[in-house]
This record gives sequence, C-alpha cells and structure tokens, in this order.
Amino acid sequence: MVLYEPSPIEKKPLKLSDIDVREPGDNEVLIKIKCCGVCRTDLHIVEGELEPIKLPLIPGHQVVGIIKEVGKNVDNVSVGDRVGVAWIYWACGECKYCRRGLENLCDKALFTGYSVDGGYAEYMIAHKDFVYKMPKTHDDCHTAPLLCAGAVGYRALKLTGLVERREGVLGLFGFGASAHLILQAAKYLGLKVYVFTHSPWKIEHAYRLGADWAGKTEENPPEKLDAAIVYAPVSWVFIEALKKLDKGGRVVLGEIYMTPIEKIDYKLIWYEREIKTTANVTRKDVQEFLELAEKANIQPEIKIYDLVDANEALSDLKHGKIKGQIVLKI
Repeated sequence: MVLYEPSPIEKKPLKLSDIDVREPGDNEVLIKIKCCGVCRTDLHIVEGELEPIKLPLIPGHQVVGIIKEVGKNVDNVSVGDRVGVAWIYWACGECKYCRRGLENLCDKALFTGYSVDGGYAEYMIAHKDFVYKMPKTHDDCHTAPLLCAGAVGYRALKLTGLVERREGVLGLFGFGASAHLILQAAKYLGLKVYVFTHSPWKIEHAYRLGADWAGKTEENPPEKLDAAIVYAPVSWVFIEALKKLDKGGRVVLGEIYMTPIEKIDYKLIWYEREIKTTANVTRKDVQEFLELAEKANIQPEIKIYDLVDANEALSDLKHGKIKGQIVLKI
C-alpha cells in the first residue's frame, strides 16, 4: 500500500500498487512480511501532520516476517529466521548521541515507514543490525504490536523513573495500543496504575487488564500521581496530567505529535515537577521490551485487517473504534 500524497484518511490516500522487489545489499536482509502493526504515527504520516521525508512511501514500522535472502556481510541472522523490524531502521553509531546510547536522537537516523519503505507490503529490505528475533511465546500478529506500541511505550515508562524504583503511582492518559501494553508491564513491575480516558468502554477495558483505578480524563484520581505518561496527541490532556501530578513528579509525553500547547500555568509545574518527551526508540528498548513481554506474558489485544484494507484500518484508528492494536495480515 503506497502513499503518493498525504491527505485525510477519509480520502483513502493509500493505493494498492505493484513495486519491484530489489535484492538486499551487503549488510541487508530481504524479509517476506507476515503482518504489520498499525500505529497512530502511520496516521500522522499519511495525513501529513508529520512533514513528508520520502514520497512515494510504503508506511508501517511494526513488521514481522521471515528472512528470504541475506547480503554477503550478514552473520547475525539466517534465511528462514522469524524476525521483526521496528521504528528505528538505522543509526550512524558514530555521532555524540549514538556514543551515549541515544541512537534514537541520531541526526542521521532513518525510520521505518517514514524515511524508508516499511511494512504495509509483501516484502521489505532491512539492515542486518536492526532486526530482532521474535519471542516464541507470541504468534506473528500478537508480536507485531510489541515492536512499537510496546517498545516506545516502554521507553516512556522508563523515562518516568518509576521502573528503577519498582514502586509509585503511575497515570496513563489515553488508553489505546501503547497504554494497554504498558498497563500490563507496569503492574508486573509492581506499580499502582490509574488510567484516564474519555470512553466508558475503555475504562472497563482498563479495569479488566488490572488498573487500580480508571476514570474520565477530567476526574481526580484517589491520590496524586508520582508520574504520568500522556499517549493522547492533544495538549489539553497533557494539562490535565499536570493537574494531577504530585510534587517532584514527572509527565512524559509519549507521542511523536501533539496539538499546540497554548499556555501552562506556572503553578502546575512548580514544586519541581518535570516534563519530558519520548523521541523514537533504541534497539535496547525494543530488545528489553520483547524480553519483558515474554517473561510477563504481556499480550496485546488485536484486531486483524487485510493489507488491502489499510485505509479502513487507519480510519477506524482515527475515530477511536479500536480496542487495543490493529494489525494488517499480509
């Protein structure tokens, strides 16, 4: 499914197209794709909220498949291996960010389904150092969401500072693909979790997955939050998170895009409250979350669409019709 020009998803901008499959380079692998998760970032790309880097473009960055061919320098994976590809497609490994373990901030980084073609397709090329062997505990369609919804959500969870402490009250604002996985992870790690969302059925869903409390975004929780993660791309939700934050607490913004933040009352960030953003993901984040998902049996709830229905899938995501994560089956 190819994006030739960004436009509202209602106009069905993704077009079914035949594309030649090239041979992998010396450090690349060719993957026959089994499935690809659908992410809100894909929607931002397709609708042009993120400025285009490459057009035409095949979106998709939660890819699971089987290696069909390898380049001559590939020695870490083999033909027939079941692997995944995540948002970070490649980083230089040499800049000051990469040297500090922050390859997610690399100025030369390439991103799957944004800088390069991704997984809304039958085949894709990936760099040998940026593929991951998949956990045996999850089938293809239940593995795909772990690669972004899980991994980027997990990076946001680590940035709260609560993972190291293994205690505290965490607020999750917005309850979709990432949040329903991170709720499971946070409970496994010993945290108390409060969920804030606009939909009654999502409140019920949060309780079913183990939330200690769940309610409307504007509601006050039973106690102040030690940290919060905002998964909703709208600024008023971020302000609501600040209102519920305890002294010395931290709000982590887990989205790649957010509507403009017009005004913050200083009293909301006084008492050493902090604001931090999540930018992309590292290979370490992906690998750690895959291992955690296997150990804690973190299972995404999914809805499967055929590849040709990618426009419909993104439309349903946009309009909040989905519980959990959408996956395109190839």
